[in-house]
Amino acid sequence: MPEPVQPGPAQPRPRVLVLYGGRSSEHAVSCVTAAGVLKAVDEEQFDVVPVGITASGQWTRPTVDPRTHTFNGGALPRVAPTASTVTLHGGADGAGARTGELLEVGPAGESTLLGPVDVVLPLLHGPFGEDGTLQGMLESVGVPYVGAGVLASAVGMDKHFMKVAFEAAGLTVGRYETLSARQWRRDPQAALDRVRRLELPVFVKPARAGSSVGITRVDAWEQLDEAVALAQKHDPKVVIEEGISGREIECGVLDGREGESPRASQLGEIVVHDGGESHQFYDFTAKYTDSAAADLSCPADLPAEVAEEIRRQAVIAFEAVDAEGISRVDFFYTDAGEIVINEINTMPGFTPISMYPQMWRATGIDYSELITELITLALQRPVGLR
Repeated sequence: MPEPVQPGPAQPRPRVLVLYGGRSSEHAVSCVTAAGVLKAVDEEQFDVVPVGITASGQWTRPTVDPRTHTFNGGALPRVAPTASTVTLHGGADGAGARTGELLEVGPAGESTLLGPVDVVLPLLHGPFGEDGTLQGMLESVGVPYVGAGVLASAVGMDKHFMKVAFEAAGLTVGRYETLSARQWRRDPQAALDRVRRLELPVFVKPARAGSSVGITRVDAWEQLDEAVALAQKHDPKVVIEEGISGREIECGVLDGREGESPRASQLGEIVVHDGGESHQFYDFTAKYTDSAAADLSCPADLPAEVAEEIRRQAVIAFEAVDAEGISRVDFFYTDAGEIVINEINTMPGFTPISMYPQMWRATGIDYSELITELITLALQRPVGLR
């Protein structure tokens, strides 16, 4: 009788560094996203290490359990600064695979090893996290990470260059103007005159911000100067978009495995209405703190052929900016039956009630499974040029 086969040594769980917080105006959104992910990630498959980034950019071990972060009541959640700073260094394991090493440096310069990192899950929204800066750092140390690379992150963050990429891919983009910091310094009046060629209402937006921060709907040109000034508090570059009358439709895109085509989810629709306070568009409060302000419908009630075309265009948009891993693509479907792309978000809101997880839940992948799939995709993807 042959000897029974003895089981080999248990394989260690991949160690996942979850980064959240950050220097952008979307700091609190990132904290709440981290709370949802950390409560749902499969810890039987992954060894999870949370590290917060303060509003000033310090990496630190959290002083409170990030799973408790919420928008419900009180002040918005924040990552508190500490006396010790966490750093990430690159390296390779014994088999030559790329990995990282976490190090904590104390106030007197003393250092403590916190262990290896196999993959980073950057739950950061906005500049200095979603715009290619963090991705460039992770590429330079050779550590795999979830989501888009350097270029795709930068293009996906910039509402101007995003539209340029969409137009080059043959997608329909609404009328808009861009006010760069250089143009504004040189001749602000000429820049404003150019904007006034658009038809009212217009939406004035920071070019590189998300979560509807710093956005103003302008219904009269007398409001334009104040709206631009507000947007410039968040970004010296401003995009002004002509208003589009239509239904707001969103589609989640999830990368394919091992060279397969990206996958498009069921569609979601946002219907904003007066719920306790007035909302002229899907602003920060309507998204996160006023549950009566908007209805999120998924799957969206659309003709089958229209839904399929929007899903097709969402994949085109994903590939137009060379995205990887995860993206949410937003469209308008007009009364005339036209599909107009609005934007792509390469790290969309990812709380359990955010539209991206809801769309994939309706497609057949629940929240925990979606997190596992994103980490798996990142572990399979090489770092560096690809």
